[in-house]
Formats: sequence, structure tokens, C-alpha cells
Amino acid sequence: MSKEPDPDGCARLRFAIIGPLLAAPPVQGELRQALEELSRCTWKHPVQGTAIRFSVATLERWYYAARKAKDPVVALRPRRRRDAGRSRRLSAALIQAIEAQYRQYPGWTIQLHYDNLVALAQENEALGPVPSYGTLRRHFKARGYFRKRPPKRDTEGARQAERRLQQREVRSYEAEYVHGLWHADFHHGSHKVLTASGEWVTPLLLGVIDDHSRLVCHLQWYLDETCESLVHGLCQAFQKRGLPRALMTDNGAAMQAGEFTSGLHTLGILHETTLPYSRIKTPSRKPFGPP
Repeated sequence: MSKEPDPDGCARLRFAIIGPLLAAPPVQGELRQALEELSRCTWKHPVQGTAIRFSVATLERWYYAARKAKDPVVALRPRRRRDAGRSRRLSAALIQAIEAQYRQYPGWTIQLHYDNLVALAQENEALGPVPSYGTLRRHFKARGYFRKRPPKRDTEGARQAERRLQQREVRSYEAEYVHGLWHADFHHGSHKVLTASGEWVTPLLLGVIDDHSRLVCHLQWYLDETCESLVHGLCQAFQKRGLPRALMTDNGAAMQAGEFTSGLHTLGILHETTLPYSRIKTPSRKPFGPP
């Protein structure tokens, strides 16, 4: 989270930089040289704490503003923008064009939406001027126009899951206690490895993580995504960290195998799965919305 700006801190920093010039004004013709020397100095940002420098033009503006003011510190305080806290006005036609474009191409980035709106406004003057990219990004965020990536597989199940998520309000949550919920899943490696038999295969990394503490209970590479590999890796996590109350996985074949689900039941571990074709959690706390 970014820190809030501190006008008084900025003013004190500016006065500390310009103050020596006010206390001992340089002789005529040497002000430029003094400002150039200050521009090569490094200062600590009063809010972020990072090292910063200021240009000669900025230092000159501060110098004359402080020299002419009765209270130099007040004169050096950053001015609040007149449009701060207010969004720039968009024409009704442009808002409709944005909505239509988003509905047709929800997978586009905001930059791509912006570029197409600029081209569309050049062809249709009724849309009015297109604001800056930052203004358009804030408009998208306020309207909830977030990028929706298309499903990896264009199947009926994937399309059904997409329609279900559009109709429901999905709220994320976090397990309240450590060991209350674990996550387990396989991740395909980015590089192939050569086995002892001379075969190139893509390794898979099994990861088990605690939902509340984000502690990785176990990580291990395998050459397949079978129930045997899943059980082997999960047993390593149990031996390291103990038994969780619940385990969440996707709907893969290994996670749905009878020996795996029966083993969890025997150990008293609740098995919960995500929605098909999605990564949304679907335990007893179901998403809000119509069934």
C-alpha cells in the first residue's frame, strides 16, 4: 500500500534545500552555479524514503517562491490539483462506446481499449475527445470492467463455468486458522528433463500450501500427475506439518480417484474442490447468487 503524501514534510525538505541560499544569497551572476551544485546533490524523499534529485528549474522556482513569501515554508508546500478527487467528464456517447467495446472484447487490456477508442473517436466526432489513459483506467475500475481471460479450452463445460461466474457474486476469503485449509496442486515445469531411459519429459511440481499462513508444507518434483504421486507428496506434507482440517484441490483425475478421497475420509480431512474450469474456491461458503 502506498503512503499518503505529506505536504508539510515536502515543504520542510524544500526549505532545507533552498534555505542556505535565502540565508546567504549568492552574489549577482552566481545563482545559476549555486542551483546547479544543488541539483547534483541527493536528498531523501520525505514519504518514500528513496534518494531523489531535483532539476535546476525546479530549484529556481522554489527559490523565488520562498524569497518573495512572508512564510517560506507555507509557500513551498505542494499545491493541490484543482481536479484532485474528481474524474474527468466523459461524454455519454463515449461511455456507451466503452461499454459496447468491453462487452464485445472483455479479454482486451485497457491499453488496447484505449488505442481503439482513440481510433474510433477520430472516425466519429460525436464521441468527443478521448481522455488520457489514466482517466480511462480509473473509469474501467469504477465500472468493474476488469480483464476476463478466455478459457484455455473452448468446450461446453468451460463456457458454462464462464456463464455461471458472470451470474454470481464471487467473494474471496481466507481460512481463519492455521491448518484449517490446505491447497494441493501440480504445476507443469517450463523445461523438459532427460530421464535415465533417454526420454525427454516435462516434470511436474506438486505444491502443498497452508491457506492462512501461506506456509509451503511440501514441494516435490514428479514425472507424472497420478494418484500415486499425489498421495506420496501429500504424505510428506503430513509427516512434516501434521493433518489439516480440510484440503482443497482441483477436479483432476488424481484428485478424484477413489483411493485418494477415501484416504482423506479415513484421516478425517474434508476434501473440497474448486469450480470446474476455474480457480474459484467452492467449500461450504458458496459464492453469493442464484443457484
